[in-house]
Amino acid sequence: MRPLPRAVYVAALNRTGVLEELGEALHRDPYQQPPRAPILHVKPANTWSESGEPIPCPPGVAALRMGGTIGLVIGREARRVRPASALDHVASYLIANDVSIPYQSHYRPAIKERCRDGFCPLGSVVPRDAIPDPDRLEVVIEVDGVIRSRSNGSDLIRGAARLLAEVSAFLTFAPGDVVLLGEPPDAPLAGHGSTVRIAVAELGEIVNPIVPGPE
Repeated sequence: MRPLPRAVYVAALNRTGVLEELGEALHRDPYQQPPRAPILHVKPANTWSESGEPIPCPPGVAALRMGGTIGLVIGREARRVRPASALDHVASYLIANDVSIPYQSHYRPAIKERCRDGFCPLGSVVPRDAIPDPDRLEVVIEVDGVIRSRSNGSDLIRGAARLLAEVSAFLTFAPGDVVLLGEPPDAPLAGHGSTVRIAVAELGEIVNPIVPGPE
């Protein structure tokens, strides 16, 4: 069984394609421009699950957004690290699904939309030395056996090393922390009764059914 993480941080709006999806909304009040620094949200312990466990879809929600991505598992303390040495602080990599209820506003923390029970399935870890470059990994998202998304690090605004360096300037990562690189553009939707598979050739897969959540 995969050890439980210490904390899970997720890079939001970390792909050029995701910013393009937002379009003119990025230029409206209150910010009036795309983000200049890393934006993070947190997946608390109630969201963590494993492959095979169901993802509950809350009542009244037709479908959930499947944010398949790569996770960096911190192996030793990272504080104000440089990009050139940032990945030395990573112990391993894993697949993750940053599940969310679709929403429009990015100006407030999306706790109700991203922090529901079971909204962060995490895969088994693969040692860092087995992965030459995490930014080159391809993430495939399937819904009911149909490929709905393929993405790699080609459109990451901050790749793994740069992300760790910039965030560790203000946040100290400890062993066991997990940092997710961020969902792809056009992340697919999946509703009740669907089965979602997130696969990365070098990391394996996680498979989770979508089930009705409790009233």
